[in-house]
Amino acid sequence: MENRRDFLKKGALLSLAGIAGSLFGENRISTIEKASQLTSGGDKISLPKLPYDYNALEPFIDRETMTIHHTKHHQAYIDKLNTASGKEFDRSASLAESCKKVNEKTSALVRNNLGGHYNHDLFWQLMRPAAKGKDNSPEGKINDAIAAQFGSLKKFKSEFADKALKQFGSGWCWLVKDAGNKLV
Repeated sequence: MENRRDFLKKGALLSLAGIAGSLFGENRISTIEKASQLTSGGDKISLPKLPYDYNALEPFIDRETMTIHHTKHHQAYIDKLNTASGKEFDRSASLAESCKKVNEKTSALVRNNLGGHYNHDLFWQLMRPAAKGKDNSPEGKINDAIAAQFGSLKKFKSEFADKALKQFGSGWCWLVKDAGNKLV
């Protein structure tokens, strides 16, 4: 349990470093959505390549953890999606567009595995290696917003890890800015 909590905290910080521009300026999400296609040709969904090496996030997340999450966990969601009928979802649509079409009539097979695929895809793209000499703690506007919303970075990490561990889907949890510009 402690290793999972530590992984979630470190993943949250790495993701924060990657999404700070999305929340406060540069729009990385639209670039990610354009790049995230369900297929690489044909009727089968394939595992997207990571935008960095498996060891690029060390010492925060080690090579073995990255390799397992990419080649085993993420691949498992894709393998299960590939067993779904083509009538259940449009494989030619973007990953984000396919997720937007999910509703109460969508099968659990598609809903759960499409969500797992999307979460992993977004996770890989939002994280990036730390700049030399930096600890990847948030700075500037994102740091100020976290402090205002949660009281401190330490309280945010604790609340984030707690919510992630209670969430369906193996701990997936995202920090987002809602329509009222509040971090949730």
